[in-house]
Amino acid sequence: MEYTFHTYNQLASDGMSMALDKLLKDDLSDKLTPKRFSSSTRISTQNKRFQQLFDGNFEKMPVIVCIGSDLAVGDSLGPIVGSMLKYKTQGLHVYVYGTLALPVTAKEIKYMRSFLKETHAGEQIIAVDAAVGAEGDIGLMRVSHSPLFPGAGAKKKLGCIGDISILGIVAEKSVANFSLLNSTRLNLVYGMAEQISDALASVLWQRQKKGVFQRKNS
Repeated sequence: MEYTFHTYNQLASDGMSMALDKLLKDDLSDKLTPKRFSSSTRISTQNKRFQQLFDGNFEKMPVIVCIGSDLAVGDSLGPIVGSMLKYKTQGLHVYVYGTLALPVTAKEIKYMRSFLKETHAGEQIIAVDAAVGAEGDIGLMRVSHSPLFPGAGAKKKLGCIGDISILGIVAEKSVANFSLLNSTRLNLVYGMAEQISDALASVLWQRQKKGVFQRKNS
């Protein structure tokens, strides 16, 4: 399932927030449902491991992984989102990886994937990254119930990461993707980062409130 929002839509962050909340619930339901007849042994094994490690907290904070580099404007969406989200979630116990100070680049995905498997097993992962697309798609933000494939726009096979992905299309796809690196406007990237981080922060704060309410009434 995929939801698409445009950065010029003033209600984009609200829409993304609702979409993320729904996808997190759907993903959790899928993971906790036995997959005895799944055609993919790998998926069945992953779900079984998740079920073994899940602590029963249905409002648990997801782990956020923001991918990209601060060395190119077009590739800086992830780190900017990470830095903004760190600020907007002060006081929350949430893990955010990938900021302007400590970026998680595409070449580090292999190690980050292993780290998440060992450190955050039994937790949901939301991955954020910039992407290239058709000229008419620039400015779109896509929230999907699927992993993220960093470097796919540059035809790099780096594997996947995350349970839910947020892709911001920042430039038109070209043979060398020079537009992604050199011609993307910072104003576009910064505006998209504001909306994505607002949506993520809203979901995280709502989960905090629901968790506190449940503890008080348990």
